[in-house]
Amino acid sequence: MTSRLTPVGTPRRPNKRIALVLQGGGALGAYQAGVYQALDEHGLCPDWVVGTSIGAINGALIAGNAPSQRLERLKQFWLHVSQAEGVNMQSMSDAARQLHVRMSTIGVIAQGVPGFFSPRLLSLFGAGMPVVPEQASLYETSALAATLKRLVDFNHLNRTDAMRLTVNALRITNGELASFDNTSQTLTADHILASGALPPAFPPVRIDGQLYWDGGLYSNTPLETILNDQPPVDTLCFMVDLWRAQGPEPSTLDEVYTRQKDIMFSSRSTRHIAEYRRAHDLQCMLQRVYEMLPQSSQRDLSSAVLPLLVPETTMHIVRLIYPGNDWQMAAKDINFSRGSIDWRWSQGYSDATQAVQQAKWMAEVKGHQSVIVHELDRTNE
Repeated sequence: MTSRLTPVGTPRRPNKRIALVLQGGGALGAYQAGVYQALDEHGLCPDWVVGTSIGAINGALIAGNAPSQRLERLKQFWLHVSQAEGVNMQSMSDAARQLHVRMSTIGVIAQGVPGFFSPRLLSLFGAGMPVVPEQASLYETSALAATLKRLVDFNHLNRTDAMRLTVNALRITNGELASFDNTSQTLTADHILASGALPPAFPPVRIDGQLYWDGGLYSNTPLETILNDQPPVDTLCFMVDLWRAQGPEPSTLDEVYTRQKDIMFSSRSTRHIAEYRRAHDLQCMLQRVYEMLPQSSQRDLSSAVLPLLVPETTMHIVRLIYPGNDWQMAAKDINFSRGSIDWRWSQGYSDATQAVQQAKWMAEVKGHQSVIVHELDRTNE
């Protein structure tokens, strides 16, 4: 994990909520941990974390601990699930490192990851035979449940003054997205497990009688949860993407699988932001018209119209994208080799530090803009 640097002291703009949006992406989630470390060191600790899959796990480790323990709990988790190389990776050629990582990944497929998941031995599921729904998977995640209960203080997470945490999961029987939120219900390890229950690898989780799978099957970037929150407030949102929608044309089978997975799990944020902008701008226009009406006309408006009126607010979205290509490995999300985990953490820390130093959200906003998206400027790298 990266060492601590001296904060640049970028001031937090008053009256602006800070949100952190975390995608699903398995082992790539170490990048998110590095992003959080940089935000924490620069006084930009989020008020609200929204996560899916590994993003839900990282979110629980952050929101489910006292401020002084959050970073340490993240480090403990990623150290626990990373696989020691046993060789000096720095002295190897790139081709040798690539081969070593591929062998390590094969080991994960065969043996699982300590503290996370393990093969479901002697199960008939893999042979196509019926099993009880809660066991319909190739791996079992009781080890992750134990890890979460050890590293997440669920009593702290469910306090009324705790950081807000929302984790998303997919209800299997109707294909609808469910958002579990500690401001409206008591969250447990089961809610976190449900958000990361990606089939057919991991088993579904039953909550209040309903079975849930990984929320990434519906939408892997839970930005919609932030956009749909009512009433809207000025927000600084750090959105961490682990998959890249843009990429080269594939020419090998592995490159095809890699490109397919990148596209399938990449962010659909552009469309969601455009829809939010249209709706929010219309609501703001209605609010301005409402304020111009005489009080008698305002009183005559129906209760159905009044909730549509919202004040003008601005959401700044700082988009941070995992920069690694992992040798075009389709299985990069199950590459838990320690060198790769450390590199991802370091990259997340570096990228978020640059974003804070650039602080594009501090620029003056001319006129009303409901959403402003800031990309990391890498021209000086």
